[in-house]
Amino acid sequence: MKCNVDDVAPTEVHEGRHQYTRKRLGAAAGGVQLGCSHMTLPPGALSYPLHYHAANEEAIYVLAGRGTLRLGDERHPIETGDWIALPTGPAHAHQIINDSDAPLAYLCVSTMQPVDVWVYPDANKIGFTNGDVRMWVKRDAGVDYWADEPAALE
Repeated sequence: MKCNVDDVAPTEVHEGRHQYTRKRLGAAAGGVQLGCSHMTLPPGALSYPLHYHAANEEAIYVLAGRGTLRLGDERHPIETGDWIALPTGPAHAHQIINDSDAPLAYLCVSTMQPVDVWVYPDANKIGFTNGDVRMWVKRDAGVDYWADEPAALE
């Protein structure tokens, strides 16, 4: 199937400096194993919080504008025409920053594994999904494996 970016309904996010418009092109075209979102960040905005995935690989293609890729503790300038590969794991924790005075537009392409874990280093959070349920917890809020197991208490 196909879709046109102009025909896809946008989702607007405004959470402090995290401000973006997302159009889910992959889903609109019927994609199952490969996703693609058209993202637009206004000047001064951040994309998603710094994060990495355990299962899904992502890539970014910059359509228009310029900004900064935050990759762990490093920062890299990005501009129109750049392709950014973001494999899984902590070495590829990422965030896009529009530190320019014009909108930044890019495609975010990803595999669509239904089971994934996300780690947010700045907030000390972990998120996970099994495809139906999504949940986020603080990393230090965990419990012992055997906690509250009735047979383990005997």
